[in-house]
Amino acid sequence: MISYARRTAVITGGSCGIGARITARLKADGFRTIVLDIAKPTTYPDRFYEVDLSDAEATKALCDEIAVEEEVNCLVNNVGIVKPALLEEVETADFDRLMHLNLRPSLLCAQAFMPAMKALGGGRIVMNTSRVTKGKTLRTLYSATKGAAQSMARTWALELGQYGITVNCVAPGPIATEAFWKNNPPEAPRTKEIIENIPVKRLGTGDDVANAVSFFCAPEAGFVTGQTLFVCGGVTVG
Repeated sequence: MISYARRTAVITGGSCGIGARITARLKADGFRTIVLDIAKPTTYPDRFYEVDLSDAEATKALCDEIAVEEEVNCLVNNVGIVKPALLEEVETADFDRLMHLNLRPSLLCAQAFMPAMKALGGGRIVMNTSRVTKGKTLRTLYSATKGAAQSMARTWALELGQYGITVNCVAPGPIATEAFWKNNPPEAPRTKEIIENIPVKRLGTGDDVANAVSFFCAPEAGFVTGQTLFVCGGVTVG
């Protein structure tokens, strides 16, 4: 058994959308919440730092500063953007942009907060990935970043398990966020098809995802690591 208990959670991209719901849920669970984002929060975390997470130097410096001031033993790597494009339309600049924002902060944050997790006797790292890792048109770059995150999580789970640190992924399917509607206009035939093909016959909510994150961050989840939980309404079945 480990001494892991709810202390402080850092949520990247926790200001709006799914991230805001994750932040609110973890705060309700008893965590002290710290949000790192370029936008101001729509909820009320305990601390907020405005930072461009695609800036490696700024992200590392901030995380190192937080690590000195706070006992962070929970990290939710949530930040991410989508750049839909067919394969022949994918641009190199977008490759760099998505890799630097969707993936690199996960590594920098984990490196900064891992020493405290070890010292505290355990920790939780959760990646917010996506069901697109199973394949989705127009998502070459997005699926690449999310697939890489899931692979990193499995590797970290093997390396960190001995310290009581678990590493898991929550992979949302169609979630009714501003980003979803931006990339899937409500009246578009493709959007209607997406919704019609969801087995539970509704879009997911940010709270659906937050519930899954909450489980992985709980002390009771210490025997689950290296896993990906699809919060998708059943679209990945079959």
